Parts: sequence; structure tokens; C-alpha cells
Amino acid sequence: MPHITLEYSANLAEAIDVQGAVDALHLAAAGSGLFDIGAIRTRAARREQYRVGDGDPANGFVQVIARFREGRDPAQVEALGEALFASLNTALARAYDTHPLAVTLELHEITQRTFRRNTVKDRNG
Repeated sequence: MPHITLEYSANLAEAIDVQGAVDALHLAAAGSGLFDIGAIRTRAARREQYRVGDGDPANGFVQVIARFREGRDPAQVEALGEALFASLNTALARAYDTHPLAVTLELHEITQRTFRRNTVKDRNG
């Protein structure tokens, strides 16, 4: 953990460096000191079917959902959210100039009752 998913409207494909945004979010999570680098998974999903606000075709959206196991204190979670949101806003600078945007970052703590196996962490030592 964490799993970080960046969803974005298809009309932003040319305005966002999607891989750059994925990398920025990933590095922000790693820089938080809350997670082992081998446990962080960050991905993006382009959404072709969407409607934002009044339906103006220029309107776009970006939603980031970060899911991670429970057990961190509220200050750590707040700092993580601030770091992720700052990196996201930097990555979206060009899109803010060209599109009206609805941007959301959600933090979801999940229970310890999950099933998992991660051999990436084994390789990273």
C-alpha cells in the first residue's frame, strides 16, 4: 500500500503529462516517509464517457484516490494529503490554463483485513 489512482477526462489528454502526474504522485507518496517504495502502486485511467458541470466540452475533471492501510495518525494523513495535492496541482498547471477543471483528491484508509502478496518488496530488499 498505498494504491493511488488518477482518473481524468479524455479531453485533458493533450493538456496533462499523464506519466509525469503519475510519477509526481508516486514520488510524493514515497517522500512522505509513510510507505516502503516497493509497496506504492500508482496508475492512471482515462475516462472517455463523462459529463462535468453544465456539460461544456471544455470542462474536465481529475480525481485522485489514494487507498492505504489504517493505522496512521491524523497529522500524518493530513500531511500525505497535502503533499499529494501539491504534486497533483503542479502536474496540472498547464491544464488549469486551458480548461475549467474539477479536481478532487480523496484519501481512503482501508482495514487490515485484506489479502495481499507483494514480491516487489522482496526484490527491493
